[in-house]
Amino acid sequence: MGTTLAPRMSKFSGSPTSALIAKVAELKRQGKDIISLNVGEPDFGTPDYIKVAGMKAIADNFTKYTSGNGILELREEIIKKLKEDNHVEYSVNEITTAVGAKQAIASSMMVIAGPGDEVLLPIPCWVSYTEMIRLAGATPVFVPVRPDNYELDLDAIKAAITSRTKAIIICTPNNPTGAVYSEESLRKLADLALAHDFFIVADEIYEKLIYDDAKHFSVASISKEVRDLTITINGFSKAYAMTGWRIGYAAARADVIKGIMAVQSQTTSATSAISQKAAVAALRGSQHDLTIMVEEFKRRKDYVILRLNQIPGITCPSVKGAFYVYPDVQAYLGKSFGARKIATAVDLCQYLLDEALISTVPGEAYNVPGKIRISYSNSLENLEQALDRFEKALASLS
Repeated sequence: MGTTLAPRMSKFSGSPTSALIAKVAELKRQGKDIISLNVGEPDFGTPDYIKVAGMKAIADNFTKYTSGNGILELREEIIKKLKEDNHVEYSVNEITTAVGAKQAIASSMMVIAGPGDEVLLPIPCWVSYTEMIRLAGATPVFVPVRPDNYELDLDAIKAAITSRTKAIIICTPNNPTGAVYSEESLRKLADLALAHDFFIVADEIYEKLIYDDAKHFSVASISKEVRDLTITINGFSKAYAMTGWRIGYAAARADVIKGIMAVQSQTTSATSAISQKAAVAALRGSQHDLTIMVEEFKRRKDYVILRLNQIPGITCPSVKGAFYVYPDVQAYLGKSFGARKIATAVDLCQYLLDEALISTVPGEAYNVPGKIRISYSNSLENLEQALDRFEKALASLS
């Protein structure tokens, strides 16, 4: 039979978090009172001034194709933002927009990595990085982070570098751990990239969601030489609650951006013209809504970490960014609920969904078992109820 699937599909799988979102939506449609702690998006609405810009774009009939790298107006605003916020200078031919930061990362992988190449991945890491690397034909190489605070382990990274190392993907603030990588660690990483000549793909999508005394540092700001080895990825989904608008961007040296544009020209052409106009408004407008959102996320973070660490057997490190916590649940693995055995974090998350009606994501999705990801992108009232259910469900295991 000749109608088999392409060989790449044996090495490539769909996103488990996207599948879980669909499953939770179906359970809710069935009338189940599910509290979602799995969702990687702000529960806030897109700020009104951004929505108005989108509606104005439609009213003005700004609904046609745009250039593949995005409208000049938006790229100029991104350049201004990167200079003022991140202290990195780019020209317009070093910026491209994309259908979300996710597409920008996937396109970057297609441009810089291929068969025979290795891409380093500090784990736990976002579910899609692994498959993006494989789709490009390269091999992901998993590197542990420091277990006490989820900070980069530079010794582990150095030990993992080979002659085939083409890039490393970092995410700071981090999904799923909430860690914010220190300037010191990023400078050491940059030294390794320069010494061994590999790219740093820096996913900074959670850049604005930072708490307490933490500070975001862009690795590309270190020097011109480091900037030229860095692909900085960002977007509007998290900071401006614009996940469904699908608008992100990449900043890199001109030949990398030219390659990304070539990939996008044959896949998506360009991102939504309407979303691009809304993104211009997001960058130009008052950041008041963002400030309010960050303050509320901090309140929730403090509450969730306090509650989790009060549960016997659960350890949850403090976090500095994003809207996730990543508690260790190993104390509950090997326990049972009646005839039901909880052997892995996958089993535990399924048990919590079935018996407690709360959706979480197992650590296996992020390449580190024995932990679960909990998103506190939900109302404080729902978080209180969810953690009550969580605690009760764990107490029912024997």
